[in-house]
Amino acid sequence: MIPKLNSSISRLTMFLILTVTAAMVLLATSPSHAKHRQAPAAAGSANAFVADKGKFRIMVNGQKIGTEEFEIGPSGNDWVAHGTSEIQSPQGSSRVKGTLNLKPDGTPIRYEWSTEGAKKASSVIVFNGVEANVELHLEGARPYTQQFTFNSPRIVVLDNNLYHQYAVLFRLYDWDKKGAQSFAVLVPQEITPGSITVESLGKQDIGGASLEELRVKTEDNEIDAFFDGPKLMRLLAPAANAEIVRE
Repeated sequence: MIPKLNSSISRLTMFLILTVTAAMVLLATSPSHAKHRQAPAAAGSANAFVADKGKFRIMVNGQKIGTEEFEIGPSGNDWVAHGTSEIQSPQGSSRVKGTLNLKPDGTPIRYEWSTEGAKKASSVIVFNGVEANVELHLEGARPYTQQFTFNSPRIVVLDNNLYHQYAVLFRLYDWDKKGAQSFAVLVPQEITPGSITVESLGKQDIGGASLEELRVKTEDNEIDAFFDGPKLMRLLAPAANAEIVRE
């Protein structure tokens, strides 16, 4: 779903830092409009969103490399999930912002992201039913558009270094049905569609707290997400020795 790279930070599936060079290559090799069909998302449960605000500490190999501040709250009849991450990497520091507008059932409406570092980039994605229409802006390049088509409008948005979005995945998971459930997913900074499998592993004792665990699997990685009710508390990516902890 996302290419593997060599460093411990960049090996994190869905935890990658945007590289403008990679995006430039994509612009040179992709058609201006492409459509991709993915596996349908599982039906959602009746879980409601819960307003939440907080901060995550981003750790790799036991060392802090960044933070994310986020807020999830109502906006009229819909919901907004917003986050800002500050990341330190061998390539320097970067800031990533993302704002996701959602229907009450978790269906995405619109997503905007931007990144600042060695280069600047930003994008707006408008969801219309099963279609996602992307407009990408890269510093020093012409705007680029692309369209993805899915089999369901219930698309999971999991962007790089914006971990609060896993709380939306908690909302989409069918807790009455449980078991392994498949979802179509879009990683906006990578302009990459794909699929994930999500499964509840039940209550786990983590640091003296009883937290609900969801295991998220891609083709080449596995991430464990831990929740206190619908609130995300911790993410673990064992293969990359990475941990995201709520402060």
